[in-house]
Amino acid sequence: MCGRYLITTVPEAIRALFRYREQPNFPPRYNVAPTQPVPIVRMTDGDKHFALVRWGLIPPWVKDQRGFSLLINARAETIHDKPAFRNAMKRRRCLFPADGFYEWKSDGSRKRPFVARPTDGKPMAFAGLWENWIGPNGEEVETAAIITTDANREMGAVHHRAPVIVPPEQFDFWLDCRNVSEQEASSLFTRAPDGSMEVYEVSSAVNRVANDTADLLNPYDPSTEPAPEPPKPKAPRKAPRPQPEDTGQGSLF
Repeated sequence: MCGRYLITTVPEAIRALFRYREQPNFPPRYNVAPTQPVPIVRMTDGDKHFALVRWGLIPPWVKDQRGFSLLINARAETIHDKPAFRNAMKRRRCLFPADGFYEWKSDGSRKRPFVARPTDGKPMAFAGLWENWIGPNGEEVETAAIITTDANREMGAVHHRAPVIVPPEQFDFWLDCRNVSEQEASSLFTRAPDGSMEVYEVSSAVNRVANDTADLLNPYDPSTEPAPEPPKPKAPRKAPRPQPEDTGQGSLF
């Protein structure tokens, strides 16, 4: 899966790579989390466009988003069968600009965070789907999910899943929902080539969404590891109320 990622390349370079018309200005983000606004690229009438949507797809048939678990990832193997993704795969494919992503490796009761980044240092694109949800009061929310597949050799040592990475020469092919069918587009659902990613352990500071600085990308150093939060003190137990002596007279209270 992919539950956190980063986008740190300057906006001008992202625009040059994806060739969309808009000229957005956005700060580097080192710890993008679900439910946050995220940039995507999609195609309309043959032109690519930049948009901000919420990460966590809501299918259009959901009546109340408050009772629906957001879908941050879509498995490539079942994407054609799941009602939540089927129509979006046909008509609303998108790309997530990114510079890397985080994953957690289980180590007993502890989960150790790792970052995966392209070895060439260039930005990349995750395959994604987007939807437009309209609420009962007419409110509209655009949302999106990242498509995942099997991890490559480097990432597989940490977790068995990873985002589908679309190469630049296939951007138009993936986004062109008018002329490229969902079956044809799914030919891109392959794992990243072995050797294309550097993967290393980072500080558990990334666990907190509020932490969003370049320091998160530093290799793990136990001496700088943040101290674990102390357990919350338990509320003192109330002493049991003394029971009145039973005189056999009964009581109205």
